[in-house]
Amino acid sequence: MDHMNNTLIPERLKSARERLNLTKAEAARRIGLTAASYVRYEAGDRNPSPQVLISIAERLETSLAYLTGETDDISPDVVSIYKNSNPILFELIKNTQSADDTTLQHLLSYYRKLTKNG
Repeated sequence: MDHMNNTLIPERLKSARERLNLTKAEAARRIGLTAASYVRYEAGDRNPSPQVLISIAERLETSLAYLTGETDDISPDVVSIYKNSNPILFELIKNTQSADDTTLQHLLSYYRKLTKNG
């Protein structure tokens, strides 16, 4: 993956948008683009910059690899947690970022026990 392909496949953009049941205008708003810019990307008239492509993948809950055809797996490879919209999860992640793998495995195991019985 050293020579990452940064060419958006328009059909992939459309399928990622439709998977979230978004209109083109809603997708544009979610990504932070004008509707006209978004439509040009989905129509294949223009290719977004690498930075915009990363933003599109994140906001449409998919991956750069999916949008550029490197994989057929539409699932995301990045999850963003915002302090304002999800403060508890944000705090948990912030506090466990420097934890070692053993501690994280214990936390995950404990979480699974909690949710299985809940």
